Amino acid sequence: MSRVQTLTVEEGDGDQRLDRWFKRQFPLISQGRLEKMCRKGEIRVEGGRVKASTRLEVGQQVRIPPLPDSEAPPPPKRTRVTEADAKFIRSCVIYRDDHVIALNKPPGLPVQGGSGQGDRHVDALAEALMFDLDERPRLVHRLDKDTSGVLLLARTREAAKALTANFRHRETRKIYWAVVAGVPQPRNGTIKFGLVKAGGHGARGEGEKMIAVHPRDIDSTEGAKRALTDYATLEQAGSRCCWMALIPVTGRTHQLRAHMAEIGHPIVGDGKYGGSGQENLGDGWGAQLGGEISKKLHLHARSLKIEHPATKAILSLVAPLPEHMTRTWQTFQWSPADVPEDPFEEDWG
Repeated sequence: MSRVQTLTVEEGDGDQRLDRWFKRQFPLISQGRLEKMCRKGEIRVEGGRVKASTRLEVGQQVRIPPLPDSEAPPPPKRTRVTEADAKFIRSCVIYRDDHVIALNKPPGLPVQGGSGQGDRHVDALAEALMFDLDERPRLVHRLDKDTSGVLLLARTREAAKALTANFRHRETRKIYWAVVAGVPQPRNGTIKFGLVKAGGHGARGEGEKMIAVHPRDIDSTEGAKRALTDYATLEQAGSRCCWMALIPVTGRTHQLRAHMAEIGHPIVGDGKYGGSGQENLGDGWGAQLGGEISKKLHLHARSLKIEHPATKAILSLVAPLPEHMTRTWQTFQWSPADVPEDPFEEDWG
């Protein structure tokens, strides 16, 4: 029999029913058993009773009652971090103190394990980021596997609690850089399409995709959530593509990718939302530019500002571009030095 646990709904796991979230954590639990635990008040969210259909939000605390050994998942397999992997993940560190560690996550490296992800992901490699402390760093938010950039980890339980609260209450400022096909008109603005999750295939929902919903239809569409993205065009290569700064005002799954595709300017390299087989040479729609431009996703978490969990000062983090995006910048002769780090605070464009 396991003991009582309290799990936090992490970024990327919100906006879904409790029963679906629970079964991802404990796949051996039956639906009937789960609903019975809800009726008896054994499963609670933020201390309150819930139904199996209750929708969870990022940052909420879920009480998990003791589970029989036959229903509890096996303890996570501890894999020794190789010397090469330890060196690799430490090379990604862009900031470190006694409370937090910030990585410049490379594209292609998952943040956590999952179906088809294997054992090599940030959470597994965090063992190599303990340095002089006894605690293993904890994830407090996520990035998609193919998105690069600033990823923050907490080095203590207290820091994790404070940082998670900041992300939950949106007391952060996250700016992404992207290359998108074409040039949006107007060049600066806000995208207000809602998002609803379309189910994927397989027992764990692989292949899920977000579908955009017109603002007027959000309230009448089951499961739809309001989503806001601010955008600013920084540079362009004729009508072929442009360099954009994006702020996800809300934090929905795949929000930036789904929003840009919905307005007809998919992020370059986004096969899921932009059509991987289509090239956009300025006169069509598609997420590939062809030629020397990499087919990898051109989405990078460039900067993050957040209150430090201990000092309460504003921690400002900036991540250099990954190699494939650097080559694209060189191809179009774009320079990060030519634009402000926060174009939304200036009269840009």
